Amino acid sequence: MQFEENIRLALRGLIDHKFRSFLTMLGIIFGVASVITMLSIGEGAKKAAIAKYQDLGVNNIIIREKKLTDDELEEVRAKFSEGLSLQDAKVIQEIVPGVVKTASQSEINTELKYADKSAKSTVIGITPEFVEMLNYKAEKGEFIKKEHYDKSLKVCVLGAGVAATLFKNENPIGKMVKIEDQWLEVIGILKSKALFTETVGELAARDLNTDVYVPLSTFLKRFSHENILESEIQQITVQVKNSDLLQETSTLIESILKRHHFNNADYNIVIPYELLRQEEKERQIYNFLLGAIAAISLLVGGIGIMNIMLATVMERTREIGIRRSIGARKSDIMSQFVSEAVAISITGGLIGVFLGVGLSLFVSIFTDVDISIKMYSVLLAFGFSVIVGISFGYLPAKNAANLKPIDSLRYE
Repeated sequence: MQFEENIRLALRGLIDHKFRSFLTMLGIIFGVASVITMLSIGEGAKKAAIAKYQDLGVNNIIIREKKLTDDELEEVRAKFSEGLSLQDAKVIQEIVPGVVKTASQSEINTELKYADKSAKSTVIGITPEFVEMLNYKAEKGEFIKKEHYDKSLKVCVLGAGVAATLFKNENPIGKMVKIEDQWLEVIGILKSKALFTETVGELAARDLNTDVYVPLSTFLKRFSHENILESEIQQITVQVKNSDLLQETSTLIESILKRHHFNNADYNIVIPYELLRQEEKERQIYNFLLGAIAAISLLVGGIGIMNIMLATVMERTREIGIRRSIGARKSDIMSQFVSEAVAISITGGLIGVFLGVGLSLFVSIFTDVDISIKMYSVLLAFGFSVIVGISFGYLPAKNAANLKPIDSLRYE
């Protein structure tokens, strides 16, 4: 009953002094909203990073042709290295323990045409293992299969962006698109992919939705590189049985390639899993800093609560004296003022939760930033606001409880 009475009095105090109560809550409201918004943005960035590296395969090792100038290429070729080749992929598959499979790819930047429309794209020749190793799925139609590769069929799979540009409201499946002087049949459309933005070891930033995939056998027969000194293929993706073996396998692959390429460093080896771990570590630091900055708002809000509560104690000194003189204990006075501080922080916290969720949705709708609202961020922000209210309301409550009844009654 005493608890209910304290809560009732606390709420009545908020209603009686609406403007003052609102100003007191502002720090809590903006603090809670900031924590939720910052953590939601951080979680969204984390999900985007995971999706990005899943497209590369977290159990994969990527061997990428190094971009060299024409003079450097001539020097490398003079030293007997032919660059990355299908033979390299075959040797890695046969020799390196723990390798499940390899996928080779070659690519050119060119233009696709359909009717009167055109779109710039990266055309990538792939082996059938490509789709098994990476997180690539066809939204419509099918992906490149072994029969397409074995027969060197003139077929292609379009990225979501290219399909939208060339076909809009048309169904692309079965249509013919022109790539350079070749006509290829569209057999599939990829699901929309995350934009890969990392630039490490020749994995340059690009929009994966503008890629077009063809069988590598078709690519090598029908499309030629502008520079005859370039490698037969531009990338080998190696799938390892266990992520714990990535570093060890990478070292072994490098030693094999060194021998095959006569110690010419015309390739780079990238481990997406290591990049993901590094990015997650940086993201955790970033989220911690964002959360700490937002938490400062809550602390400022707590100081505001303490200041207002101290002023309230001064205003109600005579009331405290009267209550003490008719039998109220110190604990009764203390619980009353703590209840008022908690009521302020809970009310401010609830408003902050709605504001934080609203701001997060606003950011998601009107910007390109991905957000992910997690229940833990809401509970963390709201729980911290309650703790702040109790903590900063304790000192004024203790001061009120320690006032002597006779001095309180004499207070003007």
